[in-house]
Amino acid sequence: MTARSLDWESGQGERKWRRRSLWALLLLVPLALAGQAYDSVKTLLGGEDLFPRQVAWGQSAHFGGSDWKLTDLRGAFGMSSLPPDSVPVLADFSVKVGDPDLQKLWLGCKVMLIDAEGRRWSPTSAVSLKAPGDVHTCVSAIFSGARRGDTLNLRETFLVPRQATKTIRPAVGLASERPHFLFFQLEKD
Repeated sequence: MTARSLDWESGQGERKWRRRSLWALLLLVPLALAGQAYDSVKTLLGGEDLFPRQVAWGQSAHFGGSDWKLTDLRGAFGMSSLPPDSVPVLADFSVKVGDPDLQKLWLGCKVMLIDAEGRRWSPTSAVSLKAPGDVHTCVSAIFSGARRGDTLNLRETFLVPRQATKTIRPAVGLASERPHFLFFQLEKD
């Protein structure tokens, strides 16, 4: 073999590897971008309550290691010193504790009201209503020391526009279950 034929063969091999490398880049760059995008989308979805799990009236649903049941949703009418056309609404839940690690499973506990237009209301401290001593809020229940099998009574108070009271439904979101959340139906639904 002459020196010239060796140069030609090594040039062919080099070109072949360049071509393979370019094809590999065409495959690997989109895969790397998809991996990065997946992590970003997963983080984004993990912080929001996006996908409702419907719970029929009178039924309970296993969520965040416990069984959640809506026991009452009612307005507290006749209160003075409230903004005009607003109504305090009380949402009561009965929760049977399954896994007692509430500080982990109920982290980011959020009870909300959602109307037919998709508007959401969070609990308020602007309305102060007395509750029995054994009633917790979602956040205070996390630190209640509840054990497996205990039943917790939860109540959240909301202040919503009067016209929204016709279509509001309670919902519960927990960080351990996001992007899913419980969406409770009422008896009249």
